[in-house]
Amino acid sequence: MRVAGVQLAVEGGAVEANVERALDRVREVAAEGADLVVLPELFDVGYFAFDAYDRAAESLAGERLGRFAAAAAEHDVAVLAGTVVEDLSASTADGLDTPADAGLANAAVLFDADGERRLVYRKRHLFGYGSEETDRMVPGERTPVVDLAGVTVGVTTCYDLRFPEQFRVMVDAGVECVLVPSAWPYPRLEHWRTLGRARAIENLTYVVAVNGSGRFGDEALCGRSAAYDPWGTTLASVGDEPGVVTATVDPERVAAVREEFPALRDRR
Repeated sequence: MRVAGVQLAVEGGAVEANVERALDRVREVAAEGADLVVLPELFDVGYFAFDAYDRAAESLAGERLGRFAAAAAEHDVAVLAGTVVEDLSASTADGLDTPADAGLANAAVLFDADGERRLVYRKRHLFGYGSEETDRMVPGERTPVVDLAGVTVGVTTCYDLRFPEQFRVMVDAGVECVLVPSAWPYPRLEHWRTLGRARAIENLTYVVAVNGSGRFGDEALCGRSAAYDPWGTTLASVGDEPGVVTATVDPERVAAVREEFPALRDRR
């Protein structure tokens, strides 16, 4: 499976412009042969545009994500719609299983190449260090995995990288590739580089960590999206400007590495 992580330029609060930009990039990377496109965290509203969260919030069955489902089907490419601000009351009304009847969630939605919703992940570890996320969002409760084109795929979001036990849950469920949409800012660039690679090494899995690009007042995203193989080798990376990281994910490679180096079997 050929995965393309799109490091988008994100404008705070400019929802329609951000969505159109993301849809354009989905079309472009699909035409270049991607099987799966991964977008950054809160690519539609911008992570640090806290005051715009309520205005941007929609049901996961709403029109905005419906455009990404349609793009996936039209271009025959799976799409992880980064994360978006979910209106939990609207999702509940639409019959979706939610962690609360009201409030907002930081939600990632994975559509397959037929445009079908295959996985919903709501960020479990909300960030409070100089951020309003913990005050504005409801944490998720589950970390699901799904088979996508013969690869077992899981999703975490940004701050989740600091909680290795969450990745172990996915490993025990058979994960072979973890997608990590993020909005990771300066100055913690070395943390970003280290943690994504560490999660790949300790879990012997592919990790595709996709950050945004842009400035929000005093905050700037550090970019540096990257894809790592099950040994932690960097397969592709970019700087802090918009760009794309592309890597081929091979489940047979995961199986071979885990057979050769049995660290997962040696857990006690």
